[in-house]
Amino acid sequence: MPTQVLSLEEELALIKRGTEEVFPEEELKEKLKKCRQTKKPLKAKLGVDPTGADLHLGHIIPVLKLKQLQDLGHEAILIIGDYTAMVGDPSGRNKTRPQLTHEQVLENCRTYQDQVFKILDPAKTRVVYNGDWFSKMTFHDVINLMSQMTLARMLEREDFANRFENQMPLSLHEMIYPLMQGYDSVAIEADIELGGIDQKFNILVGRDLQKTMNLEPQIGICNPILIGLDGKEKMSKSLGNYIGLKDSPSEMYGKTMSISDELMMMYFELITDVPIDKLQTMAKELETGKLHPMEAKRFLAREIVGRFHSHDAALEAEAEFDRVFKENQVPDDIPEVVLTLDDLEHGKIWIARLLVKAGLATSNGEGRRLIQQGGVRIDGEVVSDANLDWSPKNDTVIQVGKRRFARITMA
Repeated sequence: MPTQVLSLEEELALIKRGTEEVFPEEELKEKLKKCRQTKKPLKAKLGVDPTGADLHLGHIIPVLKLKQLQDLGHEAILIIGDYTAMVGDPSGRNKTRPQLTHEQVLENCRTYQDQVFKILDPAKTRVVYNGDWFSKMTFHDVINLMSQMTLARMLEREDFANRFENQMPLSLHEMIYPLMQGYDSVAIEADIELGGIDQKFNILVGRDLQKTMNLEPQIGICNPILIGLDGKEKMSKSLGNYIGLKDSPSEMYGKTMSISDELMMMYFELITDVPIDKLQTMAKELETGKLHPMEAKRFLAREIVGRFHSHDAALEAEAEFDRVFKENQVPDDIPEVVLTLDDLEHGKIWIARLLVKAGLATSNGEGRRLIQQGGVRIDGEVVSDANLDWSPKNDTVIQVGKRRFARITMA
């Protein structure tokens, strides 16, 4: 049962924090009233598709909202989309996702839960797999489900409509995805569904299916899409503009410090639990110049590292950041790369190949580009020749950009 410490209006304001849209908001208010009268918590649903192994801050925003609802006393239900992941969410996509096997999805599930339970209380979280119901469906059941949606309604989705109009591939299996996500809400009788604003269509489909099946329709709570470190695009691993949950404290701190001043308050509101009144004061002080953006960003970095690691880890990461960036020192703990004679040709190694060997570039081509951009240093000296054949020395430090280091050791 939700806590009675907060008034209804206070609880509603807390739930609305960091959201782009709550629909219909008046229905949410009525659900909360009924919840208090009956002392029966609301069922808050978040579905995740394990299409990859690692999560970043953009993925985690609705998880943080689910944690907030959990702390308010509502039932947190995490749906692992072991069947929807095999289809792949087409939201915001301009091409069909590669299909995964069920085995690949289940392997990803393990890492997803480890990361999500850094935030949610596992003892109070109900975890279900949508394969529990989809694996039992007959073909007749699938036809019946598909009969609930017209092609015209499906093409109301902007991403589907764009692909259709531009004669880009649009597979039929993608078009069943919104129905599958919607049916998840039917299966657990969800009161609330969480997700990014790009999930609005799918959440509305869930409402429609619940109405058809004589269930009380769910409320949609959608968060804005988190802009990545480049300040332009949605946070994405493929674009490299992300902060990962598996990032070390120092890496997480350093990446946060690279966020633009304009994005700071968005990250504060969506990722931290700093009270809104304090954020409003900070915003005014930044505007008037009373608070320097660098100090605000250091506070943000401490809050983010503290939330996903620990307060002590945040302080240690900040101290290391100061050593590296203010005092131009090398971090205390950097990965060691061992070179053997087999790695060398005539006692030398091509610098781009060295970057790949050190895990600082994914390919020789990327290594060459990093050098041409002036982003590579050996013992603090910029490398300008992308064709350099380098004679390795023990205890040499290779640096790419501001935060990535490797120490070279000869076997």
